Amino acid sequence: MRTALVIGTGLIGTSAALALVQRGVTVHLADHDPAQARTAAALGAGTDEAPEGPVDLAIVAAPPAHVAGVLADAMRRGAARGYVDVASVKGGPRRELQALGLDLSSYIGTHPMSGREKSGPLAATGDLFEGRPWVLTPTRDTDTEVLNLALELVSHCRAVPVVMDADAHDRAVALVSHMPHLVSSMVAARLEHAEEAAVRLCGQGIRDVTRIAASDPRMWIDILSANPGPVADLLSDVAADLGETVEALRALQSSDEAKRCEGTAGIEDVLRRGNAGQVRVPGKHGSAPRVYETVVVLIDDQPGQLARIFADAGRAGVNIEDVRIEHATGQQAGLVQLSVEPKAAPVLKEALRERGWALRQ
Repeated sequence: MRTALVIGTGLIGTSAALALVQRGVTVHLADHDPAQARTAAALGAGTDEAPEGPVDLAIVAAPPAHVAGVLADAMRRGAARGYVDVASVKGGPRRELQALGLDLSSYIGTHPMSGREKSGPLAATGDLFEGRPWVLTPTRDTDTEVLNLALELVSHCRAVPVVMDADAHDRAVALVSHMPHLVSSMVAARLEHAEEAAVRLCGQGIRDVTRIAASDPRMWIDILSANPGPVADLLSDVAADLGETVEALRALQSSDEAKRCEGTAGIEDVLRRGNAGQVRVPGKHGSAPRVYETVVVLIDDQPGQLARIFADAGRAGVNIEDVRIEHATGQQAGLVQLSVEPKAAPVLKEALRERGWALRQ
């Protein structure tokens, strides 16, 4: 791939453009808002000047509701040798294109499984997709050259290609992305009118659950409008679980010992099923989940503290597998949770204590 046209210069489109430019590809940028394309160009994502002729690959990064229309326009004017889109739903756009009577041999639907709570070109980074799954949904009609161009795009973005059927993809993202986003939003909505004294007690748990609720509602309306059925089916199942959990909690309030036992069993069931599902979430680099030991370090909220901890861990020969920070309420301090291999935990603790760090159990 020598040339590409990115149509839609939001977070995903601009991030892909930045990655391609870094790999030496000449990228042309287009957007329904020319100012946004100019912003992406100013960030080094390519040029907002139109290409003189067909490019190797056109990448449509429009909202799901507009993908088919943008693709159809590009294909009818022969903008490229191959066409991909990066929308979060795949079945609907393909069916729309088929209904328009277009030759789909030059098209393949794709979806990079990566993003941020922020949107727009200013939020874009050239490494947004690094190490992340990038779904490809070829069919028997897909031209081999187009599939190779799509694979080259994924490679340039340092993502991991995953081949799926389009409708299977839509059911999968409903489960792992779309439904969780709505649940996160519903939990966060409970905080909107909560008493200030209660909100001040928020810890890392509520931050984890509500983090993705900060995303742009307009963007999510587009996404959910394109995949409503599978999401509604999953939420129906969640609603059934919620109903049973509510009944179990009410039973725990009963003065009847048998009802309290039933309530306990109901709560234990949902918690255990949650444990069983959570362990299936892929671990580091998409591998099977691994059990790490957590070393908790108290730090002041000052520049250089994290760098010092990582440097001290490095000098001790310990690799930090993961890190989380829990900020102390009302204090300029926090707890850094360092996940390490169990056998490395004693080594790290001893090294950090020797260097004056305060550890927590």
